[in-house]
Amino acid sequence: MRVAAANVLTRRDLLVVLTALGYASASHAQQRGMRHLLGYVWIGPSGSEHSTLDGVRIGLRDLGHLEGRDFAILDKYANFRPERLPALFAELLKADVALILSPGNVVTEAAIKATRTVPVIATAPDLLASGFVSSLARPGGNVTGISLTAGPTLSEKWLELVRELVPQVSHVAALVHPTSRASAVYSQSLQNAAKAYGIRLTEVKASNREELSDALRTIDQLRVGALVVESDPGLVSNRDLILKFATEHALPAVYGNSDYAPDGGLICYATSIFDVWRQLATYVDRVLKGSSPADLPVQQATNFRLWVNLKTAKALNLPIPPTLLARADEVIE
Repeated sequence: MRVAAANVLTRRDLLVVLTALGYASASHAQQRGMRHLLGYVWIGPSGSEHSTLDGVRIGLRDLGHLEGRDFAILDKYANFRPERLPALFAELLKADVALILSPGNVVTEAAIKATRTVPVIATAPDLLASGFVSSLARPGGNVTGISLTAGPTLSEKWLELVRELVPQVSHVAALVHPTSRASAVYSQSLQNAAKAYGIRLTEVKASNREELSDALRTIDQLRVGALVVESDPGLVSNRDLILKFATEHALPAVYGNSDYAPDGGLICYATSIFDVWRQLATYVDRVLKGSSPADLPVQQATNFRLWVNLKTAKALNLPIPPTLLARADEVIE
């Protein structure tokens, strides 16, 4: 077990230093004769996510690529509006990006519809099951990357943590995306686990900020004993609303994405998105050097970690079981 607060600050401090030493905007880097322009699309607004860009930037730096000299990132944000994605990808293609950085199922689906030739470096719960690649060993198209989950057992673990956190819980809400293929897998797994545990599980769905506000009101009316929030990037983008709701209603919650932890998420069990995208910088490096995504095997995230936010637990007046705390990989105080 280790304290996470120092790790978060270290990463942010490093990014501030790197910025001071020469980060440049995409347009400025182009004016200076920058070699490669990388496209990036996020389903939420600017500022609602950092781990992917932080990770890939530091990963590329580790490989000797300097932003502003060797590459620039042209980032686009859908502001919770999936219907905007085709236009955003059209802008990236018009700018002649060398490749596209694509986090999540919804964004990756739109990327594939936009282009079958520009390389797409992606993360999704399961790139193969979602149909983005033809095989793990040889993806076969213009998409490769890292699958983030360990299949249905991941969401079963979320519910297991809920039971450990609140042993007497009888009714749990699960906040999920309504159309994501990954969410469908999580949903079925959660339902199976809830049945085995004798817990009533109510799914509440949201795909944008307006739907999420309605979904949270529904959860409040359900008077559940705990909440599970799956890993969908659209939900991650709206984590300010989710975390505020959980705090105001003193609702114990388990989150399936690591970005919730430093912002006040009580319990998170997931792979580190920052670490995954730092690792994906090697894919970016190889593509920029001429490799085809079709020949770069899809990897499976294998390092899943448990975050416990003791500050949030104290605010909720909720004791963390010693056995759970002992297993935590990172503790935020």
